[in-house]
Amino acid sequence: MSIAVGIHDLSFATAEFVLPHVALADHNGTDIDKYHLGIGQESMSVPAADEDIVTMAASAAAPIVARHGSDRIRTVVFATESSIDQAKSAGVYVHSLLGLPSASRVVELKQACYGATAALQFAIGLVHRDPAQQVLVIASDVSKYDLDSPGEATQGAAAVAMLVSVDPALVRIEDPSGLFTADVMDFWRPNYRDTALVDGQESIAAYLQAVEGCWKDHTEQGGKSLDEFAAFVYHQPFTKMAYKAHHHLLNTNGLDTDTADITRAVGLTTAYNKVIGNSYTASVYLALAALLDQHEDLAGRSIGFLSYGSGSVAEFFAGTVAEDYKKHLRTEANHEAIARRKPVDYAGYRELHRQKLPADGGSHSTREQTTGSFRLAGINSHKRVYTTR
Repeated sequence: MSIAVGIHDLSFATAEFVLPHVALADHNGTDIDKYHLGIGQESMSVPAADEDIVTMAASAAAPIVARHGSDRIRTVVFATESSIDQAKSAGVYVHSLLGLPSASRVVELKQACYGATAALQFAIGLVHRDPAQQVLVIASDVSKYDLDSPGEATQGAAAVAMLVSVDPALVRIEDPSGLFTADVMDFWRPNYRDTALVDGQESIAAYLQAVEGCWKDHTEQGGKSLDEFAAFVYHQPFTKMAYKAHHHLLNTNGLDTDTADITRAVGLTTAYNKVIGNSYTASVYLALAALLDQHEDLAGRSIGFLSYGSGSVAEFFAGTVAEDYKKHLRTEANHEAIARRKPVDYAGYRELHRQKLPADGGSHSTREQTTGSFRLAGINSHKRVYTTR
């Protein structure tokens, strides 16, 4: 008999500061509608000097450990494309900060923005093998482009933590998955760069190609038809991309592409991403959180997930929402994570953007800016030093 495995709990965190797109538009003389309407973004989260993917990840995961304990967590899978080390998993730092059991495996996964879905699928496989265990999946990223570049307006930062287990309280993840991979240079960040490189038009084209490809495979694998889904959760490098992607999916299937229908399918999923910005691996699961927090009732209904990572890899799969899911949501905490951010002016944002940890091997402290529970206190002998409050 098949067991139900999926997302049992979901929590997210974002950065200390927020830059409204109005400030960005004022700086570069852009019509604000280009941001608010053209790409569907209103503001972006900006990390403090003492924040990074580890501090956000720990902040996202701590409420899950507090609610469920850690006795059954035997694996932590950390997905990111803004890694802080070429060897050590960022998840090991989180494991330490949260006091998780030593009898654990901890790994880091990378494939652009798709990485968290790979982590989720790997977690599901582990739980099927050992239904007594739970897996902590974390997606944490800081998206960073060159100042005054076309990608600057899509920056953001956030972490999502998910507990994967049997009998999930939120969403049961189902088979089959539709898969797609193509070697495309639409977005990349060589090891010698702190900021990503992107070909905007190529990236949109590659995303749409991946939508078509993974849906085709999903259909060939015997997946559900489009009319069986109550909503669709897409990766959102900018929120207008979710609308473009769903329009393309409908068009590919020869269906009506009425704007109102597309809005009903994806509109609720954009609420968090449009004020946080692109969080790379965390993006599609921020969209899921927004949908569950706002929809009137999804109990027992199917959601379509489309996860895309540049370069490129994509996956389409279905999830069925649990009957009592509303009892387990963190809606108030999610709203607070966004509301607590402090506005930063454009000059302050540029200063934070340019900040780099010294690379001389000496002992250096970071400015104490974050009010969160975890902070990057500094670096000593090339080792990051984290503290808790």
